[in-house]
Amino acid sequence: MTSPTEKKGSAGRGLSRRKFFQGVSAAAGAMAIPCRIPASALGKDGTVAPSERIILGGIGLGGRGTGDLNAMISQPDVRFVAVCDVRKSRREAIKSMVDGRYGTKDCATYDDVRRFLAERTDVEAVLIATGDRWHAPASIMAMRAGKDVFCEKPSCHTIAQGQLVVETARRHGRVYQTGTQRLSEANHVFAIEMARTGRLGPIHTAYADIRWRDGTRHDYLPAQPEPPREELYWDAFLGPCPWRPYNAGYVNGGGWYHFYDLATDVAMWGAHTVAQVLAGLDMANVSSIEFEYSSPDGPMVTRLSNGVKLVLARGPGCNYWHGSCGERFDGPEGWAAAADGYSKPDVSSPALLADYKRILDEYTARTQRPLHHVRDFLNCVRSRGETVAGPEVMYNSMIICLAADICEQFKRNLKFDLLKAEFVGDPDANRLRSRAMREPWCV
Repeated sequence: MTSPTEKKGSAGRGLSRRKFFQGVSAAAGAMAIPCRIPASALGKDGTVAPSERIILGGIGLGGRGTGDLNAMISQPDVRFVAVCDVRKSRREAIKSMVDGRYGTKDCATYDDVRRFLAERTDVEAVLIATGDRWHAPASIMAMRAGKDVFCEKPSCHTIAQGQLVVETARRHGRVYQTGTQRLSEANHVFAIEMARTGRLGPIHTAYADIRWRDGTRHDYLPAQPEPPREELYWDAFLGPCPWRPYNAGYVNGGGWYHFYDLATDVAMWGAHTVAQVLAGLDMANVSSIEFEYSSPDGPMVTRLSNGVKLVLARGPGCNYWHGSCGERFDGPEGWAAAADGYSKPDVSSPALLADYKRILDEYTARTQRPLHHVRDFLNCVRSRGETVAGPEVMYNSMIICLAADICEQFKRNLKFDLLKAEFVGDPDANRLRSRAMREPWCV
């Protein structure tokens, strides 16, 4: 027997047996019509199926970040979906670029990193190319939110921040790559391998290009009317740094570069080149580094506890290479150097270049790494392996850069204990290992 409720429901739906079977017949006919599925949805014709793509977002993508983003979205297994930037002009520029590439209007925009990370649970990895002060906090926040991170250098503002990046990556099991891309470029890899494999003999002296940036100003620019938040989220622009009134001089043309609260100094170039040098040295038994203060125009000599002299080179006497971002290794069997713009590395003897291709082939076979920094990161996102410029690589090079900044500030020699992560017998220097971070942007 049919219940009153069932009768009422059937009448309400108005569905007779005839209409039901007519609907079934129509559905069957529809299923028989061929359905055309784009090749891109199936991963054909050199494309990658959507289920296999790495979903990418970006934080603070200006000039350098735009270059990184172009390198990433040129990879077939990447799909960029959202950008977070405190400047409307930057957000719109990235959205326009991405939507134009994909032929859509789908790229989302945000001005608050907290909202971006909370809402975009689909994002697996983020590209971070903010100003110096934001690199470590944004990386830490992103990794805590379950994202893998490719972060531009200099990757931390203080030694304490660098430690926290390492701890966060390990605790949350995240893949992290810092943007020291020359660790993945052939000429630099060759020079590094010449040192690492002993072809130059035991290295006694290494050189890194630091090109001091003069990020030492402690003054404030005069206050100007603050733009509407929609145009510039000024509080977020400053982030964890001490508050100061708005002035366009901080924002336009990278003016923030020159202010101590907002920037690093040695680390601007040294983040690259010190990492390049350390990759060629045996750092396993290095427990401390001594820094010898010099004049602002001269090199700073540092001495590793294993006896290697590391020269942070700057000024007119820096003739260890031509070009920028150079490194050099000196040993009893000769020297090798590389810098930007080289067709081949510089060496003390042409004979050292005879095995150029073989040394690079041995490196790629041993490490299974491509000579492509972005691709190395993306491969590790998939494999969960260690990147060529992982957290410890970043931290070890940044310690030297930031300690050199502190040495320059105090204008005296310093010794840094790597095992304890502190300056030896110098409480004033130790106080500069960290800086207070302003709410609500602290991590």
